[in-house]
Amino acid sequence: MPAAPGSDHAEPLSLDFCGLHFASPIVLLSGCVGFGEEYTRVEGFSNRDAGAIVLKGTTLEPRLGNPPHRLCETPMGMLNAIGLQNPGIARVVGEILPTLDFTETRFIANVSGSTVEEYAEVTRRFDDSPIDAIEINISCPNVKEGGVAFGNYPGMSAQVVAACRKVTTKPLITKLSPNQTDIRENARCCIEAGSDALSVMNTVMGMAIDTRTRRPVLGNVQGGLSGPAIKPVALLKVLQVHEVAKPHGVPIIGQGGIRSATDAIEFLIAGATAVGVGTALFYDPLVCRKINAGIAEYLQTQGLHHVGELVGSLRTGADETDLASPG
Repeated sequence: MPAAPGSDHAEPLSLDFCGLHFASPIVLLSGCVGFGEEYTRVEGFSNRDAGAIVLKGTTLEPRLGNPPHRLCETPMGMLNAIGLQNPGIARVVGEILPTLDFTETRFIANVSGSTVEEYAEVTRRFDDSPIDAIEINISCPNVKEGGVAFGNYPGMSAQVVAACRKVTTKPLITKLSPNQTDIRENARCCIEAGSDALSVMNTVMGMAIDTRTRRPVLGNVQGGLSGPAIKPVALLKVLQVHEVAKPHGVPIIGQGGIRSATDAIEFLIAGATAVGVGTALFYDPLVCRKINAGIAEYLQTQGLHHVGELVGSLRTGADETDLASPG
């Protein structure tokens, strides 16, 4: 089949993302696959089922994370409050990255920090490594500003992006938070500060209570809600950010509750270039293969040649012909 306009690859599911070849539009999300090696132990899983894998959030120094409990299952979702447990940048670059097979898929680092300076230093260390791209997790609290999350204020988000941009030539992907007043303004500021792509969206803050003890279930009290429960919110955020990103040619990784080909297709239609899968992996480690097959089948039934033809193809006019259901 011929490639879509602007694509360097003929395969229907392959795509170009910030100059990187993704064999599939699926991206495995940070925190769900460890440092890329966890799912190699699952029989039948292949890194080639995903276009890219985002590694666990990495900070300058090692972190033990939050006290237990750290996970809580909720109706149609999951709360997590891991607290960025990781071995620190030195060990990740020196010991973990050399064990990854970069011929199978693309690997994206996830950078976290408590100050702008920490973000920049971790990014600088990743720049001098074989990592393919860097995702900036701006949902972390800024200790210098009393714990206010960087991602909730456009100006603070832009400061982090600009600082990271100065120390790397690798593609920068900014992971936007839904817990803010106007995600479009934040997206615009991050693009102007030098972000090459956007990841939409991070988890929604929530909590759960144990009625027997009348205490919070999570040791951190609050945590990030992920899974199918947040999908409608995530879809709208992708659509809103796409309005800002499209004129600049900035691609989006759409994420939030994707567990089927139909879910993934909705995000592509809303404006995502690639789609992130996370929570679904916990109960179906081989879901990526099913999603890829479903997208390919949908393209065929719609007479489309390439997944890129779906991106931003939402129809809003009342007289438009309805698209067939992907099943």
